[in-house]
Amino acid sequence: MTTILCRYGELFLKGGNRHIFLQALINNVRAAVRGLPEAKVSSPHGRVVVSVADQARGEACTRLERVFGLVSISPAASLAPDIDAICAAAVAEAQAAVERNPELRRSFKIEPHRSNKHFPLQSHEIACRAGDAVSAATGIPVDVHQPALRVGIEVATQAAHVFAERRPAPGGLPAGVSGRAVLLLSGGIDSPVAGWLAAKRGLAQEALTFHSPPFTGEKAKDKVIALARQLARWQAVSTLWIAGFTDTQKRLRGAGRPELAVVLYRRMMVRVADLLCEREGCGAIVTGENLGQVASQTLTNMRNIEIVARHLILRPLVTYDKVETTALARRIGTYDISALPFEDCCSLFVPAHPATAARLSDVERAEATLDVAKEAADIAEQAERIVL
Repeated sequence: MTTILCRYGELFLKGGNRHIFLQALINNVRAAVRGLPEAKVSSPHGRVVVSVADQARGEACTRLERVFGLVSISPAASLAPDIDAICAAAVAEAQAAVERNPELRRSFKIEPHRSNKHFPLQSHEIACRAGDAVSAATGIPVDVHQPALRVGIEVATQAAHVFAERRPAPGGLPAGVSGRAVLLLSGGIDSPVAGWLAAKRGLAQEALTFHSPPFTGEKAKDKVIALARQLARWQAVSTLWIAGFTDTQKRLRGAGRPELAVVLYRRMMVRVADLLCEREGCGAIVTGENLGQVASQTLTNMRNIEIVARHLILRPLVTYDKVETTALARRIGTYDISALPFEDCCSLFVPAHPATAARLSDVERAEATLDVAKEAADIAEQAERIVL
């Protein structure tokens, strides 16, 4: 069996409500390792501990690195709290670490933590004994200030854990503790990143995308499904709704002056998301909008778009530039999917010079030629649901 120590950070600040956040984190960790052989999850003081069969170690670590609320994980050797066994494990973990990365041979340090105060040796003594063993077995010099290799030892009541690897996890809050939202998901770079950031702050999300066949083909639809599935690997999105938009988009295009089209499209999308929020018990709408990036994302246009919503609109990327957003998209695994050359409905029927400061009166006059409430209700009612 392999043990993986899972550390959480921000949850320590939650005071009397910490148990609620911790239980949500434990549930999400269990969901992440579900299906792996012999997977078990426990929660000793200050840690979440996962046990899996040795052959599942790599997959378990990959999944746990994507769990919001965790700040880092460490595959560890778990053994009886005996100093001789601890020293042997420290040697084995150090040797395995330098085999993986020879650069770590420059220097090492033992970092002990003794939560079991009945253990006969104090932390300094544990460090000395284990350090002597590692130094004698490997010849690696000790550097307590800037070591290349850090060997951690945690001595608890029932077991000791020894590790020489610390993998980063996303941090934040467990997905779901902040409520539920609808993510407006397109095939572009921005909206998947916005959904990831919202999940990092504890939002569970259902994604909503708009599809305009035959102008957007099945590959464009598959692209958005692939993005949603990638977000699902992070526990950011659980469901994808695919809403048909062709007929409504044509009617909106013909309802007003061409330069108003983008604002009209976005207002209708927000109306549909608003209805979905109401139906699915969600409290907010998440968008990938950024301030000043495209014509619809000026202060005037964003205000004119959001005014039709009854639910809160969240814009996690509002201050990001494209370089920052792209870097995060690469990190979370959505960039290569977003870069596929299949356009979604957001690029259809867009005028050469869209309005950057559309007047609300002009927008409302254009919409008055349609029954926009019925259009939105029909789109929401007929949307296809995919459970991820």
